Amino acid sequence: MEEQFREEIDEVGRRAARSVELGSRALVIAIAVFVLLVGLVLPWMNGSSGLEVLIGAEAGKASMVPRLFAATSVLFGVVASALTLTTRLWVFAWVGAAGGWFASVDGLLAIWSRQSSDTAPGIGMVIAVVAMVVIATLWFRTAASRN
Repeated sequence: MEEQFREEIDEVGRRAARSVELGSRALVIAIAVFVLLVGLVLPWMNGSSGLEVLIGAEAGKASMVPRLFAATSVLFGVVASALTLTTRLWVFAWVGAAGGWFASVDGLLAIWSRQSSDTAPGIGMVIAVVAMVVIATLWFRTAASRN
């Protein structure tokens, strides 16, 4: 009987070590993901939304940097965040943190590439970059807080 309790307690400890407790940070992350989604449907360049840039509707007019940012922001900002919020696993928090920072830098490069060309970045791209920086910061703080 005592051995059974010991195994059960050890299993609970292993499960707790793999999971992350987000608390009120989960709500802030969810709001930031929503803002990112809003940024994806607003105009990014030439009147095209971020989703149109993602699927390649702007292929002839756009450089690859905004398209890469659209893909990485959806992958790390939306998908990784959703996986982490639902599963509460540390590994997804680290994926969101590392990938989020990659997407953030890529977003800044996307804005810069638009500013240095004949097409100015749209409000949606700017909103998406700001939301991605917030998401990456929150995931990094969450992932780094593991004891």
